[in-house]
Amino acid sequence: MSRKVHPEFAYQSRELEGQIDGILGDPPDRKNYQRMIDALVSEYASGGGIEDVNMLAFALVDHIEFNNPKGLLAEAEDYEFGDAGRVFAMASCKGEEAARMYAALEENLPDLGRQAIITAFLFKHPRKWDDDDQSLDQLSANDDGDDVNDEDQATDDFAQMFDQDGD
Repeated sequence: MSRKVHPEFAYQSRELEGQIDGILGDPPDRKNYQRMIDALVSEYASGGGIEDVNMLAFALVDHIEFNNPKGLLAEAEDYEFGDAGRVFAMASCKGEEAARMYAALEENLPDLGRQAIITAFLFKHPRKWDDDDQSLDQLSANDDGDDVNDEDQATDDFAQMFDQDGD
């Protein structure tokens, strides 16, 4: 059974995927990836680190284990407000340094940590929730067509400047 999650959580989950892909690179450089993760975990474990949901989720994603998926899904319905203590209790981190990081996050950045835990959960369990389609087709479904005759059409060359991947 899948359910709706807050759009910001869906967005953060996609961002996390992009960040992981970007840091792994092509071909994947696992050593570099592991160095990045280790550095982040170490920083957060010592009570520091960047106060950013995406960075926190990235630090957590390889170490975190979830013991209450249903509870985490329910928590994912509200991005801003939730019980951080309850969310922290629904997961844990394996490994000494990762466990220290987890405890430090709960103490120092509980609300951001709550969002990062849920983001990591959604990223690791994409089949448990519905990601609202944010594609152009979906976004234009409610378009009333009032801009059809706009004169400022972008040329292909101009559009391709922003489309580095060539999709």
